[in-house]
Amino acid sequence: MTSSNKPALPVIRRLPKYYRYLINMQQAGEKNVSSSELSRMMGTTASQVRQDFNCFGGFGQQGIGYKVDTLVTEIRHLLFGDGQPLPTILVGAGRLGTAVSQFLVRDANGYSLLAAFDNNPELVGKTLGGIPIRHVDELRSFCSQYHPQVAVLCLPREGATQLSSTLVEMGVKGFWNFSHYDLSVDYPQVMVENVHLGDSLMSLGYHMRNL
Repeated sequence: MTSSNKPALPVIRRLPKYYRYLINMQQAGEKNVSSSELSRMMGTTASQVRQDFNCFGGFGQQGIGYKVDTLVTEIRHLLFGDGQPLPTILVGAGRLGTAVSQFLVRDANGYSLLAAFDNNPELVGKTLGGIPIRHVDELRSFCSQYHPQVAVLCLPREGATQLSSTLVEMGVKGFWNFSHYDLSVDYPQVMVENVHLGDSLMSLGYHMRNL
């Protein structure tokens, strides 16, 4: 799948969901899927499915739809590239950082967690899933030597604002940010995924109270 047009962010955000559904279909032995079938699973329209795939060149056949194996292969390449994991560090090794690190080590595709950092002397020197916890004072020297591309921030807002500029300066190009601060406002030149767990709960609460 190739296209000269850069896909919009909402299209990119739908790719992992397509991938999850298609993997399930592949494991169930299904060979083909239509845009209508995918749209029902995705909660969208068949036209939207076709438009999404056309952003990457389009590869369905009239009357046949899409080959599941082909879609899985193509979307996997879009999401994970050539399979080389992105070197990643985690900053903030408390309870949230511990949970996130376990996901990164065990379940995340496309990322290689190199080290974790914290300023708590009770945590420094320990490990998270076999990954060493270093003091944040080592951040610059570590980045200079290992060149991580992604930083996962599991620390308070104040810490994120203090360290993010250093990380960008040291070559970090992407953030998975749990700090309750929208880093994308300060760093539009890098890729930022701001994760606000409270937003999801508030959205759920709104829907529950306004059924």
